[in-house]
Amino acid sequence: MWWFFRIVSSSIFLLTIILSIPISFDVGGRDTGLAYSLALFGFYFVYSAAKLATPEKSRMRWALTSVLQTSQWVVVPALLIWSLHNFAVDASSTDWVSRTIGGLGHRKHTTWTDWIFGNGGLVESVTLGGWDKTLSYSSPVFQLAEGFCTLLVIQAAGQISRWLVNRGRSDTWVLLLLIFSASIIASAVYFLWRMALFPSISNLDATLIGVTVTSAVFLCAIGIGTGRGNPVESSLLFAYVVLCVYQIFTDYIQSPEAQAAAQAAQEQAANQPEFPPLPPIIMASYSTFLHLLGSLPSAVYSSLSFLYAAFQTIAPSVMISLIYRIIVFYCATRIIPAVRESGARALMEEPSLDDSDGANRLLGVLSWFSPSILIAVYTSLLLQHFSASDNEGWTLRDGDAGGNTWRWINVAATISLYAIELYLGSEDTDSGMVSHWKTD
Repeated sequence: MWWFFRIVSSSIFLLTIILSIPISFDVGGRDTGLAYSLALFGFYFVYSAAKLATPEKSRMRWALTSVLQTSQWVVVPALLIWSLHNFAVDASSTDWVSRTIGGLGHRKHTTWTDWIFGNGGLVESVTLGGWDKTLSYSSPVFQLAEGFCTLLVIQAAGQISRWLVNRGRSDTWVLLLLIFSASIIASAVYFLWRMALFPSISNLDATLIGVTVTSAVFLCAIGIGTGRGNPVESSLLFAYVVLCVYQIFTDYIQSPEAQAAAQAAQEQAANQPEFPPLPPIIMASYSTFLHLLGSLPSAVYSSLSFLYAAFQTIAPSVMISLIYRIIVFYCATRIIPAVRESGARALMEEPSLDDSDGANRLLGVLSWFSPSILIAVYTSLLLQHFSASDNEGWTLRDGDAGGNTWRWINVAATISLYAIELYLGSEDTDSGMVSHWKTD
């Protein structure tokens, strides 16, 4: 039963982080969001370090972690209120160096203490500026880490699929895995077709897309043909390459042409006579459901409206990238080492640093500090879409995401690593990840 409360607690923590950080940016501005995310990063870094520094199953560790874990329900909203109170409504300039140097000469500080430690002082400007630059320079690292973890997940999925095929009932599993792989490839081809219709793709972009997709297809065919890969690995690699290319050329927002076409379709539909889209019994149930929603207490309705407005401040690409990175990072730091060591039973255990495998030890350290890493990754994604102007203020949905060069580098690195894996791999299906599993 304890695992259920852990899942609920982790879900609430994730929802709190996803909603509170963009709210701080949207309401208070860039400095408010940076201050709040830095404070959250520091709090959860101290929490993870306290768990890591104290002996396992000791009273000190239990007491310290219990206090910090319980206090987060008060600390997180308190930090949000503190950041909104002290850092709200910053300048539209995003250059913290010019803002710091220029602002210190114009602000009227009565003492040296206020000039250094006061509101808008040197320490505040340098701290927020350093956090801003750290997140900016860390974006390529997060991008490359995403590709590396994705490759680990792809290899793990391929090894598990081999084990499923070889453990018995192979014909059934082969058919199911082929259907799964074909569905993934068909979905990826659909998004490739959508990219072909983008008006912003130049001749150079089309050449890069062609070379990338051709290389991925060539590697997938070699892997399947030589037996060093399988359809599951190939389909997942092809889908990830298409996902990276798709993210380079779109922000998951409709183009002006598509918006105009959708508006014209709505106007044409409005002129048509109204017919119920579904049978009367279903429409009656739908009307009853809407009536029940309308009779909810005002507090529940206001809460749902607040959640909807909070999610509206986040760009679609940020949510998709965040969800994808959470999945692959979690799989790389928890699921893969657990399955390699003792099977699925280890998924609910805490990661251990007492491991003979250096890679597992590194992944264990990363899993200990996963809340802080999550906050840094999410803030970095939000900053890519933050834009400010003197007339319209700021927004988190219209900024230039940038970083296309590093996305291309990530695609090339992922394909290259997979090619090296195929070159150094063998056709032995009893891999180290699943060879110790019992097959009756």
